[in-house]
Amino acid sequence: MSFKLPELPYAYEALAPYMSRETLEYHHDKHHKAYVDNGNKLLEGSGLEGKSLEEIVKGSFGKNAGLFNNAGQHYNHLHFWKWMKPNGGGDKLPAKLAAKIDSDLGSLAKMKEDFTQAGVTQFGSGWAWLAVKDGKLIVTKTANGENPLVHGATPILGCDVWEHSYYIDYRNRRPDYLKAFLDHLVNWEYVEELFAAATK
Repeated sequence: MSFKLPELPYAYEALAPYMSRETLEYHHDKHHKAYVDNGNKLLEGSGLEGKSLEEIVKGSFGKNAGLFNNAGQHYNHLHFWKWMKPNGGGDKLPAKLAAKIDSDLGSLAKMKEDFTQAGVTQFGSGWAWLAVKDGKLIVTKTANGENPLVHGATPILGCDVWEHSYYIDYRNRRPDYLKAFLDHLVNWEYVEELFAAATK
């Protein structure tokens, strides 16, 4: 399969003031497009042509760094755009997901605290994650384009903490960006959808 840049599921200004049109234009149209273009070039002759994106990510991890970085970031961003929506975030979660967060992570407030901490303490570029591993929810973080797929888990929510994701809007205030993401942007229905698929 070749990689393809998706359309954003909302208008460029739909997430303002928490994520600006300028950020989305740079992040989607330039950064994500570069991962797609470079990934397609690196996929040729890799032996992973025709595989699903998840298989390419897992198959290139530790073996083909260039392909892995671009395929991993393409996977992460395909979901990242859907993990956000206008008037998202907050504490109104689908019931099953809310109950699982309470039982595995203590409470939604604790999960948000741990998720923010994961994002703030990720040195340099990377991601903060809520993932399903062995049937349980975990909060974790990864460097660069890595994601929980390559560590035996299924990501159901991720926040991009590369500087290009927030620097235009928040400068060096990464904690404020993570708070805005959780309080105003998360598409909990999409998280629930991925959670349901991961726990079938």
